[in-house]
Amino acid sequence: MVAAVRNFSRQEYEKMIDAGILGEDEHVELVAGRIVQMSPEGPLHAGTIDLCADVLRRLFGPGYTVRVQHPLAVGPDAEPEPDLAIVSGGPREHLGGHPHDAVLVVEVAESSLDYDRGDKARLYARAGIPEYWIVNLRDRLVEVSLDPTPEGYRQTVRLEPGSEIAPRDRPDAAVPVAALLP
Repeated sequence: MVAAVRNFSRQEYEKMIDAGILGEDEHVELVAGRIVQMSPEGPLHAGTIDLCADVLRRLFGPGYTVRVQHPLAVGPDAEPEPDLAIVSGGPREHLGGHPHDAVLVVEVAESSLDYDRGDKARLYARAGIPEYWIVNLRDRLVEVSLDPTPEGYRQTVRLEPGSEIAPRDRPDAAVPVAALLP
Protein backbone atom coordinates (compact mmCIF):
# COMPACT_ATOMS: atom_id res chain seq x y z
CA MET A 1 0.00 0.00 0.00
CA VAL A 2 1.29 3.44 -0.94
CA ALA A 3 0.84 6.17 1.65
CA ALA A 4 -1.13 9.15 0.44
CA VAL A 5 0.31 12.62 0.91
CA ARG A 6 -2.00 15.54 1.48
CA ASN A 7 -0.81 18.95 0.41
CA PHE A 8 -2.08 22.14 2.01
CA SER A 9 -2.92 25.53 0.58
CA ARG A 10 -1.46 28.68 2.08
CA GLN A 11 -4.96 29.56 3.31
CA GLU A 12 -5.27 26.20 5.13
CA TYR A 13 -1.78 26.62 6.57
CA GLU A 14 -2.60 30.08 7.92
CA LYS A 15 -5.85 28.74 9.42
CA MET A 16 -3.84 26.04 11.24
CA ILE A 17 -1.64 28.77 12.71
CA ASP A 18 -4.68 30.90 13.67
CA ALA A 19 -6.34 27.87 15.32
CA GLY A 20 -3.19 27.04 17.30
CA ILE A 21 -2.65 23.71 15.52
CA LEU A 22 0.72 25.05 14.42
CA GLY A 23 2.33 27.42 16.89
CA GLU A 24 3.72 30.72 15.65
CA ASP A 25 7.03 29.77 17.25
CA GLU A 26 7.24 26.35 15.57
CA HIS A 27 10.02 26.14 13.04
CA VAL A 28 7.93 25.12 10.05
CA GLU A 29 7.17 26.58 6.63
CA LEU A 30 4.89 25.76 3.72
CA VAL A 31 6.76 24.73 0.57
CA ALA A 32 4.89 23.37 -2.46
CA GLY A 33 1.93 22.40 -0.28
CA ARG A 34 4.06 20.52 2.27
CA ILE A 35 4.57 21.63 5.85
CA VAL A 36 8.32 21.35 6.28
CA GLN A 37 10.08 21.27 9.65
CA MET A 38 13.12 23.53 9.62
CA SER A 39 16.39 22.60 11.30
CA PRO A 40 17.20 24.03 14.71
CA GLU A 41 19.27 27.16 14.39
CA GLY A 42 22.82 27.09 15.73
CA PRO A 43 24.91 30.12 16.71
CA LEU A 44 26.89 30.19 13.43
CA HIS A 45 23.70 30.23 11.35
CA ALA A 46 22.02 32.84 13.58
CA GLY A 47 25.10 35.06 13.69
CA THR A 48 25.51 34.92 9.92
CA ILE A 49 21.89 35.99 9.44
CA ASP A 50 22.58 38.97 11.72
CA LEU A 51 25.74 39.87 9.74
CA CYS A 52 23.84 39.69 6.45
CA ALA A 53 20.89 41.69 7.81
CA ASP A 54 23.21 44.51 8.89
CA VAL A 55 24.91 44.61 5.48
CA LEU A 56 21.63 44.49 3.56
CA ARG A 57 19.98 47.22 5.64
CA ARG A 58 22.90 49.51 4.80
CA LEU A 59 22.77 48.53 1.12
CA PHE A 60 19.05 49.01 0.62
CA GLY A 61 18.19 51.82 3.05
CA PRO A 62 14.83 53.62 3.13
CA GLY A 63 12.08 52.33 0.88
CA TYR A 64 12.90 48.69 1.62
CA THR A 65 12.43 46.36 4.58
CA VAL A 66 14.89 43.61 5.42
CA ARG A 67 12.67 40.88 6.90
CA VAL A 68 14.42 38.25 9.00
CA GLN A 69 12.82 34.79 9.08
CA HIS A 70 9.32 36.09 8.40
CA PRO A 71 6.72 34.55 6.08
CA LEU A 72 6.68 35.41 2.40
CA ALA A 73 3.33 34.52 0.79
CA VAL A 74 4.64 33.58 -2.66
CA GLY A 75 1.88 31.33 -3.95
CA PRO A 76 -1.34 29.49 -3.20
CA ASP A 77 0.62 26.57 -1.69
CA ALA A 78 3.76 28.29 -0.43
CA GLU A 79 4.63 30.46 2.52
CA PRO A 80 8.33 29.98 3.17
CA GLU A 81 10.21 31.83 5.90
CA PRO A 82 13.48 32.77 4.23
CA ASP A 83 16.38 33.76 6.43
CA LEU A 84 16.24 37.20 4.81
CA ALA A 85 13.83 38.75 2.34
CA ILE A 86 14.24 42.30 1.07
CA VAL A 87 10.83 43.70 0.20
CA SER A 88 9.76 47.06 -1.15
CA GLY A 89 8.21 49.49 1.28
CA GLY A 90 8.46 50.07 4.99
CA PRO A 91 7.39 47.72 7.79
CA ARG A 92 4.02 49.46 8.22
CA GLU A 93 3.07 48.52 4.67
CA HIS A 94 3.07 44.82 5.63
CA LEU A 95 1.04 44.90 8.85
CA GLY A 96 -2.14 43.72 7.08
CA GLY A 97 -0.59 40.68 5.39
CA HIS A 98 2.66 39.03 4.50
CA PRO A 99 4.39 40.36 1.37
CA HIS A 100 3.87 38.39 -1.82
CA ASP A 101 7.20 39.16 -3.42
CA ALA A 102 10.72 40.32 -2.69
CA VAL A 103 13.51 41.97 -4.65
CA LEU A 104 16.03 39.59 -3.06
CA VAL A 105 15.82 36.46 -0.91
CA VAL A 106 18.81 35.16 1.05
CA GLU A 107 19.19 31.77 2.71
CA VAL A 108 22.11 30.97 5.01
CA ALA A 109 23.02 27.33 4.46
CA GLU A 110 25.21 24.69 6.00
CA SER A 111 23.21 21.52 6.72
CA SER A 112 20.33 22.83 4.55
CA LEU A 113 22.51 23.52 1.47
CA ASP A 114 20.99 20.81 -0.78
CA TYR A 115 17.45 21.81 0.20
CA ASP A 116 18.19 25.51 -0.40
CA ARG A 117 19.74 24.76 -3.81
CA GLY A 118 16.86 22.46 -4.77
CA ASP A 119 13.34 22.88 -3.41
CA LYS A 120 13.86 26.42 -2.13
CA ALA A 121 15.53 27.66 -5.34
CA ARG A 122 12.72 26.20 -7.49
CA LEU A 123 10.10 27.73 -5.18
CA TYR A 124 11.63 31.21 -5.33
CA ALA A 125 12.17 30.98 -9.10
CA ARG A 126 8.54 29.89 -9.70
CA ALA A 127 7.44 32.84 -7.54
CA GLY A 128 9.42 35.19 -9.81
CA ILE A 129 11.88 36.33 -7.12
CA PRO A 130 14.43 38.05 -9.38
CA GLU A 131 17.48 37.34 -7.25
CA TYR A 132 18.29 34.58 -4.76
CA TRP A 133 21.47 34.32 -2.72
CA ILE A 134 22.69 31.35 -0.73
CA VAL A 135 25.32 32.26 1.86
CA ASN A 136 27.09 28.91 1.69
CA LEU A 137 28.81 28.35 5.04
CA ARG A 138 30.12 24.93 3.99
CA ASP A 139 32.25 26.28 1.12
CA ARG A 140 32.58 29.89 2.42
CA LEU A 141 31.08 31.62 -0.60
CA VAL A 142 27.86 33.20 -1.86
CA GLU A 143 25.84 31.57 -4.64
CA VAL A 144 23.86 34.13 -6.65
CA SER A 145 20.92 32.89 -8.74
CA LEU A 146 19.32 35.16 -11.35
CA ASP A 147 16.73 35.10 -14.12
CA PRO A 148 13.88 33.02 -12.65
CA THR A 149 11.73 30.70 -14.77
CA PRO A 150 8.98 28.28 -13.73
CA GLU A 151 11.61 25.48 -13.79
CA GLY A 152 14.31 27.31 -11.80
CA TYR A 153 16.93 29.99 -12.18
CA ARG A 154 18.72 30.28 -15.52
CA GLN A 155 21.99 31.50 -14.06
CA THR A 156 23.91 30.80 -10.86
CA VAL A 157 27.34 32.17 -10.07
CA ARG A 158 29.54 31.39 -7.08
CA LEU A 159 31.36 34.34 -5.54
CA GLU A 160 34.32 33.79 -3.23
CA PRO A 161 35.42 36.04 -0.34
CA GLY A 162 37.79 38.10 -2.54
CA SER A 163 34.86 39.15 -4.80
CA GLU A 164 32.31 41.92 -4.46
CA ILE A 165 28.55 41.54 -4.68
CA ALA A 166 25.84 44.06 -5.54
CA PRO A 167 22.11 43.33 -5.57
CA ARG A 168 20.40 43.90 -8.93
CA ASP A 169 18.10 46.45 -7.31
CA ARG A 170 21.15 48.37 -6.00
CA PRO A 171 23.91 47.84 -8.60
CA ASP A 172 25.79 50.90 -7.30
CA ALA A 173 26.06 49.42 -3.78
CA ALA A 174 28.65 46.65 -3.95
CA VAL A 175 30.07 45.06 -0.80
CA PRO A 176 32.78 42.46 -0.28
CA VAL A 177 31.45 38.90 -0.22
CA ALA A 178 33.55 38.45 2.93
CA ALA A 179 31.22 40.92 4.70
CA LEU A 180 28.42 38.33 4.43
CA LEU A 181 30.51 35.47 5.79
CA PRO A 182 31.43 34.81 9.44
